[in-house]
Amino acid sequence: MLDQYFQISARGSSVQREALAGFTTFMAMSYVLFVNPSLLAQAGMDHGAVFVATCLAAALGCVLMGLLANLPIALAPGMGLNAFFTFVIVLEQGYTWQTALAAVFFSGCLFLLLSIFRVREWIINSIPLPLKMGIAAGIGMFLALIALKTANIIVASPATLVTLGNLHSPQVLLALLGFFIIFALAHRGWHSAVLISILCISIAGLMLGDTTYTGIIAVPPSLAPTFMQLDFMGALTLSIIPVVLTLLFLDLFDTSGTLVAVTQKAGLMQKDGTVPNLSRALIADSTASMVGATLGTSTTTSYVESSSGVTAGGRTGLTALVTGGLFILALWFSPVAAMVPAYATAGALLYVATLMLTSLKYVEWDDLLQAVPVAVILIMMPLTFSIADGIGMGFISYTLLCLLTGKLHRTTISVWILTAVFVAKFVLA
Repeated sequence: MLDQYFQISARGSSVQREALAGFTTFMAMSYVLFVNPSLLAQAGMDHGAVFVATCLAAALGCVLMGLLANLPIALAPGMGLNAFFTFVIVLEQGYTWQTALAAVFFSGCLFLLLSIFRVREWIINSIPLPLKMGIAAGIGMFLALIALKTANIIVASPATLVTLGNLHSPQVLLALLGFFIIFALAHRGWHSAVLISILCISIAGLMLGDTTYTGIIAVPPSLAPTFMQLDFMGALTLSIIPVVLTLLFLDLFDTSGTLVAVTQKAGLMQKDGTVPNLSRALIADSTASMVGATLGTSTTTSYVESSSGVTAGGRTGLTALVTGGLFILALWFSPVAAMVPAYATAGALLYVATLMLTSLKYVEWDDLLQAVPVAVILIMMPLTFSIADGIGMGFISYTLLCLLTGKLHRTTISVWILTAVFVAKFVLA
């Protein structure tokens, strides 16, 4: 029955191989169980409740992707999206985390509508590649700044704005060590490199007395502090429209890039370059975001770490189902997540940031019409400490340059619409 439903034999796989692939994917992306609660707790959310919400949202997303789209792609709250949630929507713009959850829900609803009516392809294809790549790299820069700040590798300075932190601090040295452990293990093909690094640095933190041992296994914490806490009325304002649109487009870019990369690696991409069961995959992704918001976590999206499971032989949705089941089992390991100090996750954030910067190789730097907007995004996103502001300035600079150089044919309707939205945001702010 499994073979017929998931077409396991037809795709050249087996149940055992799919199970191993699901376990491999889980090990590669399980760091989200530690990083996501740590980031969202800084927005004022309950750490234990966010841990449970993260497990449940990831499990639901994986199950939906496996059953609806039959693809070996796992989902969880996205890196970059959770940082945008905490540091931009809540800490910078001053919205409550309840309002931010409502914004995530609305962006998921829009994503679902775009998926059902197949508008997604038009939007993605009409936005110039340099802006897409610049946004991905800019978010990487933003994550790097957060990681360096969290680990106190860089600190505030009244004279120079920022400066190098105390390199004699054991916490700073451990954060840097965690970063290099990840790359050393990843270089050797260890799919669980990030998880191993976080656990090693956390054990060192225990020895330093930075955290207290509370056990390994326990009954899952209560979900009540975050469950159904969305403030819909607070999100029904004109000022939050750019926030919702930014969440929507970040999820669109994230999901589209992951679906293409993973299905291509798995040999599942069709001859015309399209992703199999694309509309179902997008519906699974958007539904997971909506449900994740009601549970109490930031946007849930497809994870490129799914490629590690594909490398292990995963070819069907059974891989995603196994990964989802392991996220359910992880609910009973909440004490481990609670013992992870912030500097132990800094290395993971730096690692993800480095991977996101690789998108810059697709930018033609000799073409100033590409180079300038990308440079604007790269510089302004971390320095304004705002993903939305960085994206907005990138779109505005691209449109303005096309207008001034007489190359309006390189713009699209969607670019002009987004530029107008961001201009209105800056004018009315």
